[in-house]
Amino acid sequence: MPRLPVRSSFGRLLGWLVRIWAWTWRVRVAVHPAADLADPTPLVFAFWHGQQMPLVAASRRRALVVMVSHSRDGALQAGVLRALGLQVVRGSSSRGGAEGLRRVLRAVARGTDAAFAVDGPCGPLGHARPGAARAAHRAGARLVPVGSAASRSWVLSSSWDHFEIPLPFARVCIHVGSRLDPKRAADSPRLLGRAIDRARRLAQRGLAPEAAARSSGAGREMLVDPRHR
Repeated sequence: MPRLPVRSSFGRLLGWLVRIWAWTWRVRVAVHPAADLADPTPLVFAFWHGQQMPLVAASRRRALVVMVSHSRDGALQAGVLRALGLQVVRGSSSRGGAEGLRRVLRAVARGTDAAFAVDGPCGPLGHARPGAARAAHRAGARLVPVGSAASRSWVLSSSWDHFEIPLPFARVCIHVGSRLDPKRAADSPRLLGRAIDRARRLAQRGLAPEAAARSSGAGREMLVDPRHR
């Protein structure tokens, strides 16, 4: 296996390939009015493992920080994410998590948004943990669920998270849901899980022909979707 610096460098190269790959997608981003992306308060985006690749196509309103594990795979992932323009801190629930979380919180305190896959570093898939909600509560940030879907994808069924890779020129829909009370979501992570599942369903509906007709050709479309109300 490549040493960590080599894996990180390879990850950066892979990240540039992902940039090119994602540029071919036809992307539609729907935002719940209550998410209010114009509000300068930092956001903590919450999503499921395996569904994060389409999210690289979404325009970011400001710098975004993510936490990546200290594993060898984490070194590769960190390289990819840095090439995609994200700030990366290292840590997980099993190693260096407390220090990693403190660094995320410091970044959010400076006005950076954050993103978390909330079903832990290795599952169970689709079972929310309270870490992202606790981070949002401690940082005074807003917590919002995010779901994504693509018209055509490769699904890595052998991976624990069933990682989804949208094919070139696929239609991609991303839904940013209504913000949640971070304290309530931390006390009851199922609330956050249900909100992410709802965002996923709405993203899948956004791929319907009548919705797709609004987007033609490769590009990015941002809208506020009244179906969220």
